[in-house]
Amino acid sequence: MCWSATADLVAGSGVAAVGVACVALVRSGRELPLAALPLLLGAHQIVESVVWHSGGGGGPATVAWAVIALPLLAMWVPAAVMCVAPPRARFRLLVPLAAGGVTAAVLARGLATEPVTAEIRGHTVGYVLHVSPAPLLVAGYLLATVGSLLLSGDRRLLVLGMLVAVGATVCWVLWRLEFVSTWCAVAALCSVVLFGWVRARAHDDVVGPRDRAGGPVPYRTGPDRP
Repeated sequence: MCWSATADLVAGSGVAAVGVACVALVRSGRELPLAALPLLLGAHQIVESVVWHSGGGGGPATVAWAVIALPLLAMWVPAAVMCVAPPRARFRLLVPLAAGGVTAAVLARGLATEPVTAEIRGHTVGYVLHVSPAPLLVAGYLLATVGSLLLSGDRRLLVLGMLVAVGATVCWVLWRLEFVSTWCAVAALCSVVLFGWVRARAHDDVVGPRDRAGGPVPYRTGPDRP
């Protein structure tokens, strides 16, 4: 997640603060799961700071980190996107939602039956959980998380999905090289994008939707008004 215990703690606190701001702006219960995602990501990083301090191993902090990172996020993200998606996008979002459900179930079973361990590797932390088939689980996880954002039908969430896809690729390469983990920076950037999404929706609730040119959408009356 981050390159040291201090970096994880500072970044996690900052991301969680963005999450508090997101939740404070929410005007609809349907928006709450996605708006609260930075809170979850911030807590995740703070948990990893404990993993750093404990020197890795298979303690409660390692298990908590794995529960959040693996089954919880695999289900949380597609479900949260489904809650806020426009009607035209909900049918196609059933695919990432189903992928997330299956992936989360397999990962949760793995966590319940197999030990998960963490190992400090220079400026990274490596986590080991023996689950199979690993390639299919990775594909299902990415379809559930990144795929749901890309298929959301919301322009800002599409941008968020692209950021997550690029950021995850870069972070994976750096992590594999055991150079440095930079996911905390990606999480912070994505949290700021989510804050912009929440603020825009709150603004639309106050002043009404706007057309593509930036002006207010005309209010229609009469029998043809939907």
